[in-house]
Amino acid sequence: MTQQELYQFIDRHDHAVLASVSQFHAPEAALVGIAVTPELELVFDTSQQSRKYPNIRLNDQVALVIGWEGEVTVQYEGVAWEPSDSEIGRYKDVYFAKFPQGREREAWPDIAYLVVSPRWVRFSDFSQVPARIVELQYDE
Repeated sequence: MTQQELYQFIDRHDHAVLASVSQFHAPEAALVGIAVTPELELVFDTSQQSRKYPNIRLNDQVALVIGWEGEVTVQYEGVAWEPSDSEIGRYKDVYFAKFPQGREREAWPDIAYLVVSPRWVRFSDFSQVPARIVELQYDE
């Protein structure tokens, strides 16, 4: 599986389950709307009042699951970060292309845009025999 094929798979999905770790070292999960860049960076927005936002500020290591229909899925581990003012426009463009209604939330006083850079990605397709499993490792 090429990076382009993986990008196409992720891009077909609007949502992922995001796992983060609380300040008390407890796991927490949330459904988030995602957009993906060709570099496989994931972009989502969230309220700074959410549980995930302070979790990520304390510990930037996150995991996501994308797709679950028909036993085909992507497991994704990466580092979450907030783009700087000079970077945010590019990521908002990607996000709003997928979620035009996200522009309404842009005016919220506590909205934050987060990007996750991949560190490890596993594509699994158990709908075929033998199962197709492809892992990609990214440099830190």
